[in-house]
Amino acid sequence: MSDFYEYSTPELVRLLGSRFKDYRMRCNLTQKEVAEQSGIGLTTIHKFENGTAGNLSLSTFILLLRVVGQVNALDDVLPELPESPYLVRREEKKAQRIRHTNKK
Repeated sequence: MSDFYEYSTPELVRLLGSRFKDYRMRCNLTQKEVAEQSGIGLTTIHKFENGTAGNLSLSTFILLLRVVGQVNALDDVLPELPESPYLVRREEKKAQRIRHTNKK
């Protein structure tokens, strides 16, 4: 397994594009078919897979994951955490945000 902290953000985008291409090909889909199913431009898909896309929005990436049947893999990226006892207040209400107080 790779240590992804060693990669720059553009390198990670290139890696994801390359992996996406592998998934697309295993699904026996052309770039054109992915474009039609996702509503994303063919040029965007081509640039993403070949590592020349400067950036890709999260929404676009999720659309692409749906086409190759991998949208559930998002749970591996940010799995749901068990409820933290530190975020539950006395009134048994879950804290909506964390506030830091300045202690002098």
